[in-house]
Formats: sequence, C-alpha cells, structure tokens
Amino acid sequence: MEKSKVYFTKEITADSLIKIYEKLGVKLTGKVGVKVSTGEKGAKGYLKADLIGPLVKKLNGTIIECNTAYPGERNNAEDHLKVAEEHGFTSFAKVDIMDADGEYKIPVTKGKHLKYDIVGKTLKDYDCMLNLAHGKGHAMGGFGANLKNQSIGVASRNGKAYIHSCGQTEDPDECWSVDYEQKDFIESMAEAACAVADYFNEQNKPILYITVMNAISVDCDCDSHQGDPVMQDLGIIASLDPVANDQAFIDMIWSSQDPGHTKMMARVDRQEGRHITEYAESLGLGSTEYELINID
Repeated sequence: MEKSKVYFTKEITADSLIKIYEKLGVKLTGKVGVKVSTGEKGAKGYLKADLIGPLVKKLNGTIIECNTAYPGERNNAEDHLKVAEEHGFTSFAKVDIMDADGEYKIPVTKGKHLKYDIVGKTLKDYDCMLNLAHGKGHAMGGFGANLKNQSIGVASRNGKAYIHSCGQTEDPDECWSVDYEQKDFIESMAEAACAVADYFNEQNKPILYITVMNAISVDCDCDSHQGDPVMQDLGIIASLDPVANDQAFIDMIWSSQDPGHTKMMARVDRQEGRHITEYAESLGLGSTEYELINID
C-alpha cells in the first residue's frame, strides 16, 4: 500500500502557505470553507491575518467556525464575530459562524461512542473545505491539529458537548460534569472527524489538510490565558490525509532537538493524545504511515 504524502516546508510565510497548498494538486473551487480557529479572546497563538489572508483570498474562501461549548467570548454568534473581527479575520474574508442559526446531524458509521455528529447548519452550503489548523498543545486532547479542527472545530455548540461527553449529552451545561475515560474522549474526537470526512466524501467534496506549526504552546488557542510557546517553530505540513498530517506533527515534536519539546511531549501523553491517530487509522480515516516530502 502506498504511503500517504505529507508535504513540508520549514518556511512559515504567506507565500510558503500558498506554495504548499498548490503542492497538494487539488484545486478548491466553488464555495470554499476555510476551517480555522478564531482563537479565544486573550489567546495569542491563533493563525494571524497576514499569514493566512493571502491564501484565503486566493481561494475566495469563507472562514468557517462554530460556537464553543465552554463559557467564554465565543459561545454565541454575536460575541464570536466580535472576537473574529478583533483577531483580524474579517479584514480578509467573510466569517460564517455555522451554528448561528441552527445545526443538523450527520451519521457516525464507524466507532463505538458517538451515534451521530452535530454540525453547524451552514456546513452543507460549502463545496469543499480547507482544514487549516494551528499545531499546538491542548489541555483536554493533549494536542490540537487537523483531527481536532475537524471534530470539535466543525461541531456545533451542542455537538461539541456531545463529543466532549463521549456521546452522553448534547447539553453544554452538563457535558463538563459527566464521567468518561480519557481514551474514550480521544476516540470520540476521531469518530467525529471521520464522520465529517465521510460526509464530504459521499458528496464528492474535497477536504485538504494543512497544519501551521508555529507559536507552539502547551495550551490551545481556545485558552484565554494561553501560555507562551515552549519550543521553536517547526514549519508547515500539508496532506490529503488528516491522520498522516497529525502523525507528522507528533513525530516532529518527538524528534525535535529543542529542549522545550519535552513539555509538549508531557502535555500530549498526559492526555493520551497520541491515541487519536492510531484510532482514526483503525476507522479508515487515513494512515499513520507517510512519506515526508520537503518542498524547500
């Protein structure tokens, strides 16, 4: 079986982002949804307008997001749009909070925790998606990149509660108090990411995966008190396979010579974060075996 291709550039610039997108060889056309985390108010690591703006404009893309399950400045559409504006996203694209006016369920056909995935109402309006992730740590998932961006990120507010509770509740007020095994949460994220991939695939709608590995903090961009980066920037990776792309990010952290990588490894393993790629592979979402192609 042929290994998945993961393209890599050490250069983190607007030009290199366009270059690595073009290397994937799939042109995103029609109504393009660009799934990016807008970043919680007070966070600093989210992907910045000057870096991603030129690619998003080239695609005539719309920034797509959903509201958060946790209390904060992005748990309703009105406040969320204000944060998106403050963080510069509205300066180069339209921003669509997909669950502003509702949500719908898509099937989860593989896995053991979720019966369905709940996504923002306007997801169906898009002809394709660029899953543009920021690689960093995460307090609950260990790390966040393409798989998290496609699961928790694409899910509506209630959908996020459903994933966080491993399928026990859709209520954002209840989801933080239910009991679950950490591994079950990691697997629930993979199941939701797989559901989105299957949903797009069934309609012949492509998804491309890019992760920018800069400002690597142990905290997620959803943390309003996000800590400073703990290790040097690694570059940008891109693939048609989200499992391979996430695995490449993890492997680069593990093989880094930067002393700060031990903090990232500790954060990832404390939350059993590496389990997501092997479980997603078992669902058929992609492969942990990949060929890294340096485009520099």
